Amino acid sequence: MHRSTDEPTGGTIPAGSPAHPHADGPGPGQAPDPARVDPAVLGALLRRHGWHRRGGAQGRYSRWVPPGPATGGTSLLVPDSTVFPDGEELLAEALTALTRSAAPSARDILVALTVPSDEIRWWRDVPEGASGAADWAGSDQLRTAARQILLAGSLAVRGRAGYHGARHRRKARSALDGTLVGPAADGRSLTAFVPVTEGRAVAVQLYAALHAAREAVDYQRATGGTEAFDSAVAAGVSRELTEAVVALVRGAECARITLAWAPAAGTPEGCPASPEPVEFSPGDLPALRLAGARYLQDEPAVPVRITGAVVRLRRSGPRGPGVVRLRVLAGAEVAHVRIELDEEAYRIAGHAHLVGLPLRVEGRLENRGGFRRLSGASQVAPVQVDEAERDRLMKSLHENVDFFEEACTGDET
Repeated sequence: MHRSTDEPTGGTIPAGSPAHPHADGPGPGQAPDPARVDPAVLGALLRRHGWHRRGGAQGRYSRWVPPGPATGGTSLLVPDSTVFPDGEELLAEALTALTRSAAPSARDILVALTVPSDEIRWWRDVPEGASGAADWAGSDQLRTAARQILLAGSLAVRGRAGYHGARHRRKARSALDGTLVGPAADGRSLTAFVPVTEGRAVAVQLYAALHAAREAVDYQRATGGTEAFDSAVAAGVSRELTEAVVALVRGAECARITLAWAPAAGTPEGCPASPEPVEFSPGDLPALRLAGARYLQDEPAVPVRITGAVVRLRRSGPRGPGVVRLRVLAGAEVAHVRIELDEEAYRIAGHAHLVGLPLRVEGRLENRGGFRRLSGASQVAPVQVDEAERDRLMKSLHENVDFFEEACTGDET
């Protein structure tokens, strides 16, 4: 069964991802190394987060005060350059003061200084309601939608498709390693820090895809036609993205997504220095849902030649056709596929499983089930491998021997 991309699947960052330096928040007194901080980058981040410049010595330093009234009187003296004798000392003091600041934006600025990151911000205009469970549910919904939007952008980097299904997901998730998603305040706002070194392509792709989705929705609402969504695929729009935006907007009066490039890395080629926010409202949901259904229906099957290890077999009796499940080793960007085989091919698959050999099979990867099903299987044959690989596969067989015991009576999932 197809798993909707707005279904929660775990933590904000893929399991196994390396921890971000500030994944649990910057500790007291843990300021970034002043020698690795450009004062101009610090000034740009302060301005981005609403801090105000209040005088200073022209050409030497500037004084910055945080936004809002409840900031405890904190201000920062930021040198314009570290070439002056007291420049490095002033910068170190400013960074230390930032770690102690009560301003909510101080942590975000420290994160951006520690790991140069493009920032993606989500904001939902949700109706006022009772505190407690309602707020928690809104925060969970926002985090889930944000995670799925990031994944949709990463999938588009791997390849353009109206519907990705299970394809490319391992690589797409690995491209988000190190991405830090901050706390969701009352289900209204959330910021993701996407490291430039690993994730800039994802941020750039999301910029193009979100604006293309907005234009396609406007066209559909104005004309009733959905053809604009066809051309939007080239910009990275997909069923995964439309479902994620639907999840973001559902229950809100509107939702806004804003991208801001890392000052330390500059503006990506072909993108504006300050991208305009993209907004969606409940009135956009019918067009987005219609586009998602269109993508699912129109995405064609893919001819493939897959090599995989047999991990499960099932048939209704001792003879006849059956179903096997392969853990894909090569030939397709999916983790597992389900294949219906005739009696002879099923026998070959069973023998390959017993001796620890992978199986090679040709067919068409169907979008039904998220591209996890192979139809029209042919050319089924075991593949010879070297001894080391054979030993590894045999170890996997023994660790999963219960799968083979289900060959005749168990259920394949």
